[in-house]
Amino acid sequence: MRRRDPPVKRFWPGSLIGQLALLVALALLVAQAINFGLLVRERDRLVLTQTSVPTIARLADAIERDRSGLQVERQRGPRQLRRNVFVSEAVVVTPDMKARPDVAQRARGALDELGIGYLSVAAAESDVRPDRRMDRPEPSRREEGDGDDRGGKSHLLISAQVSPGHWVNAIGRLPSNDPRFMGWLLVQTLILYGVVLVPVLWLGRRMARPLKALTGAVESFRSAEDSIAVPESGPSDVRRLIVAYNGMRTRIAALLDEKDRMLGAIGHDLRTPLASLRVRVEGMEDEDERERMVGTIEEMNRTLDDILSLARLGRPKEGETKVDLAALLDQVADDFQILGADVTLEEADRTTVTIRPTLITRALRNVIDNAVKYGARARVGIERQDGGIAIVIDDDGPGIPEDRIEAMFEPFARMEESRSRETGGTGLGLALAKAILVQHGGRLTLANRAGGGLRATLWLPA
Repeated sequence: MRRRDPPVKRFWPGSLIGQLALLVALALLVAQAINFGLLVRERDRLVLTQTSVPTIARLADAIERDRSGLQVERQRGPRQLRRNVFVSEAVVVTPDMKARPDVAQRARGALDELGIGYLSVAAAESDVRPDRRMDRPEPSRREEGDGDDRGGKSHLLISAQVSPGHWVNAIGRLPSNDPRFMGWLLVQTLILYGVVLVPVLWLGRRMARPLKALTGAVESFRSAEDSIAVPESGPSDVRRLIVAYNGMRTRIAALLDEKDRMLGAIGHDLRTPLASLRVRVEGMEDEDERERMVGTIEEMNRTLDDILSLARLGRPKEGETKVDLAALLDQVADDFQILGADVTLEEADRTTVTIRPTLITRALRNVIDNAVKYGARARVGIERQDGGIAIVIDDDGPGIPEDRIEAMFEPFARMEESRSRETGGTGLGLALAKAILVQHGGRLTLANRAGGGLRATLWLPA
């Protein structure tokens, strides 16, 4: 069962510039959220101060007028009009209102400072304007006659008990939230994002461009001769990385040159005594012994050829050419059939691929040879897979245990320990074939077939 990635990982960008931009954007979002909270809190504090100070002043004036016997509430016509102050026999601050102990504390401090006596002070916010007679509908704005009050707004109510059963109340209107304030904060955020993210994205692209070129050079690296030096650009850290890669590329080229010289010397030094030994063996009188020794020498020569071919794959001398893959397979199958091997080739349309023909032919021979030796026969076909061309080779052998399939691609790995060519050789065939496919940008895979036998798939990019 496929393991699901966490939601955060699924949405997390994979590129350097994407991660950098996302982290900066999240950091700005958190910073702006904190800034919003502080600004809103400070704004509310200033608004409350601006509202509570004049309301407390009206309350103090109303208490003084009430104690002096002056009328606290103004009368006009048959209806009573309030000047944001009124007298009541009971406290009008009810539990359903939002209590404001901070305002009450400020009012007590102001009254104490002015030397105005009181028994208790209560303060609260209310969405409905309180009235001295709570069962009376709230007067309209025209009836109130006070331009400082507007219906439908939150009110600040401060009540002071000056004597038992006698309360003096003052009302102040709290201003509504100005939508322009939030709009200004939003504009500020967008400007901040633009000022910060644009340079970050520019820097990220400046870093990502040379890193992308370096990544492409590393991914396409096949040999030091074919690779191209990456231009040094970007920040100093990235430039040092590119310089290190270019230096490594030069050192690899030197090592490969030295390896080729060493392999050439080894091949020459080994083939010369083997050829001399072959000449001496030909003069032996015992025919059976002579044939066995000649076979051993030939096996040593073939093993030497496989080892040298595997070691030199990194620097092929053959160039890539366009080849009809179906025609190439037909030629290889004919060679096996001439030797009496049971190899059949399914009909296939003309398929042109760009390959090194000699190397691919050698890989095909090694895989088909294994199929014939271990599976008695080989059926070869061509299929379109994963946007490329797949050469499928089936046999009727016993297959390979699943836990040993990958090990079969290791040099000198075999299903049995013998090194005899009659039972499978030295175990370099699959290793060499896989190396050839990888050098072409392809792959070689083995899989047991459901009906028995083994399937080898040689995939090449189209």
